[in-house]
Amino acid sequence: MAEVHCFGQILSGHGFPEKDLFCKWGLKFGGAWRLIEGTSEGETQVDCPVVGEKAYFCHPIDLHFATKGLQGWPKLHFQVWHHDWVGKNELFGYGFCHIPTSPGNHEVTVPTWRPVGSVLDTLTSRLVGGGPHLRRPDIVYDPTDRFLLQTESMGYLTLNLNVILRNFDKFGVEM
Repeated sequence: MAEVHCFGQILSGHGFPEKDLFCKWGLKFGGAWRLIEGTSEGETQVDCPVVGEKAYFCHPIDLHFATKGLQGWPKLHFQVWHHDWVGKNELFGYGFCHIPTSPGNHEVTVPTWRPVGSVLDTLTSRLVGGGPHLRRPDIVYDPTDRFLLQTESMGYLTLNLNVILRNFDKFGVEM
């Protein structure tokens, strides 16, 4: 089988309305793919920057796949959360990116967004905390449903990913 090895890190997040951020991430891939080694989900630490608005996570990612075809190329999906002084966590954004399809080192910028609720939802979230969440998190990377949502742009995540492709030509998978 052809293999893809992706390793790197979730470097940072910036452009969010508050500091004290952490990130949850997960993996989605098609039926022709198999995760040989690595973790399919994870969570960073909370970064509380003293200077500047950038939160540094430097959270490692190391994934090794085997595949029979290109359909269902792996995607990373993210949730960025704000951890406030009371200890509550507030969702600040969703985002996703495909693992790069070419070998080498890649710096990937992931834009994030969050759903916008009604005026009552906004008022409630300011007083009590929280806010609208997706009932189905797979909407993040499903374009047909995602474009039906009302959303607002949030900040960006920066990833540094290294990709190694192996045996694609040997197994008749053309890149």
